[in-house]
Amino acid sequence: MNNIKVHQQKIDLESKTQIEFFDVTSQIQDIIEVSGIREGNVVVFAPHTTMGVVINHNEPMLMQDFMRILYKMVPMDDRYSHDLFELRKTSKSDGRSNGHSHCKSFLTGVSQTVPIAKGKMLITEKQSVFVVEFDGARKRDVVVQVMGI
Repeated sequence: MNNIKVHQQKIDLESKTQIEFFDVTSQIQDIIEVSGIREGNVVVFAPHTTMGVVINHNEPMLMQDFMRILYKMVPMDDRYSHDLFELRKTSKSDGRSNGHSHCKSFLTGVSQTVPIAKGKMLITEKQSVFVVEFDGARKRDVVVQVMGI
């Protein structure tokens, strides 16, 4: 019987804008290769409440469409109860009104799992794995965990 191996590594990111898409596909593939795991799964997880992880096509006009739809679905200038820090006694504001960022993260989710076969992610050439910053600019990290044989 084969023993399941687990390899975990972080990817460090630094966003420069409010919303930013990071294509981390090649970095994930590099981590898979370092792990030595040929068959299994890779989980990409953003341990932040104002980020997301998505899989889609990396095409510039599509990136603009994603940005437009995110701003349309969750506008920055809406009224978010989360932003009313002065009404809460248990939290202190870090100076950011970021209720909209939390809501965007809620819609995208914070992780994706991709199968691995023969040491490669089973995604097509049109698919990329993106980590999406919704509350930039700031330094972040993303956890990549590879599991398998």
